[in-house]
Amino acid sequence: MDVFVEIIPETHARQLRVIVDNRETRLHALWLRERSPDAETLDPRTGQRLIEAAALPLDLALVEASCRGDRIHLAFSDGHHADFALGDLVPASSDVIHEHWDASLAELPSADFERALEDDGALAAMLESLERYGFVKVRGVPLTLDGMMPLVERLGPLRRTNWGGIADVKSIADAYDLTMTQRGLEPHTDNPYRDPIPGYIWLHCLSNADSGGDSTLADGFMAAERLRRQDPDAFDCLTRISTRFRYVDDSAHLVSEGPLIELDSRGEVVRVRYNNRTERIPPLPPEQLERYYAARRAFFALITDPELTLTPKLAPGEMLIMDNYRLLHGRTAFRLSQGVRHLRQGYVDRDTTASRRLILRRQPSIHQPDAPSSSLQESA
Repeated sequence: MDVFVEIIPETHARQLRVIVDNRETRLHALWLRERSPDAETLDPRTGQRLIEAAALPLDLALVEASCRGDRIHLAFSDGHHADFALGDLVPASSDVIHEHWDASLAELPSADFERALEDDGALAAMLESLERYGFVKVRGVPLTLDGMMPLVERLGPLRRTNWGGIADVKSIADAYDLTMTQRGLEPHTDNPYRDPIPGYIWLHCLSNADSGGDSTLADGFMAAERLRRQDPDAFDCLTRISTRFRYVDDSAHLVSEGPLIELDSRGEVVRVRYNNRTERIPPLPPEQLERYYAARRAFFALITDPELTLTPKLAPGEMLIMDNYRLLHGRTAFRLSQGVRHLRQGYVDRDTTASRRLILRRQPSIHQPDAPSSSLQESA
C-alpha cells in the first residue's frame, strides 16, 4: 500500500491531501482536530469528545504532516499534536452495501431460523443480506403465534404500535384495515404516517391460501435510480415535494409527511415512501400538483413493473424480514374457499438492527462479505 500525505498550501494550510494507492482524499483541518484520538480530545473509555468543537478557531491550520506505515502524525496551529490511524481517516470501503435487483434475481437471500438464533456467524450473514438486498427470507420459524420472538430478541425490542406487538394479518369479517381483506395490495411501504417510521417488517407465515396470496416485492432503490436516469425531472420532483400520510381510527390519529424519494447529503437514495391507501397530498399550488402527479405516476409504473417485481409465496414456517425504508411489498388477491391465509407481523427498529450488525462486524472470527458485484447495480 502506497501512502502519501501533504498539507495543501493554496488552502491556507487548512486542508490535508491523503493519497492511498492513487486514490485521493482531502480532509479539513478542523475536521481532523475535533476527532484527534488522544485523551485530551476524546475520552479514552467512551470515545466521546471532551473539547468543545464549536469553540475551535475557524482559521485553524495544519503546520506539520508526516506518515509512517499506517500512522499519520499531524501538528496544528493551536499547538496540538496527534497521531491518527490511516484507516480512521480513509476507510477501506463504505459500511453501506446496497445491491439493487429486479425480477431476474436468481436466488432469494435466505437464512435458517435456528442457525441465526444459535450462531453469531449465521446471524451476521442474515443481517448483511438484509442490508445488501433489503430483505431476507428466513426458513424454519416455529409455527406458533410468537414464533419470531426469539430471533427478534437477538436484535432488540419489538416495536409496539397501536395494534400491539405482533399482529395478525388475515381476513376477518369486520375488517378495519385493507390488509385484513382478501383483496390484493399494491406495492407499498408500511406506516409512513408514523414518526419514526418502523424500520423493518417481520412477516411470519403460519398458513397460506391455496389460491393466491403470493407476496410481491420490489426494490425501491432500484426503481428510484431508474427514475433518476429515465426521467430526471420526475425524480427531482419526488425528492423535493413532501406529501402527507394519515391513519385514523377509534384509537389512533397518526399523521406524518416526507418525500416519496428521500436523499442523503451526498444525493444517494436512503428512503422511499409509498402508501396509496394513506397518502393525503396537501392542497399545494395546482402547478406543483400537476408536476407531482405526473412524477408519482412515473414512479408507480416502475414499482409495479413485472420486470422489477419478485412474487414469492411464503410457505408455513417461512418469514420475510423487509427493510421498510427500501422495499415495496404487496400481495395478490386470495380466496378463503381454498384455504386459510394467516400471517403474523411485527416491527423492529433500525437502530438496534444496525447496531447488532455492526457489532458482529467487529468480531474477527466472523467472515465479512465481499463488495457487491452484480450487473444490476445502478447509480446516477
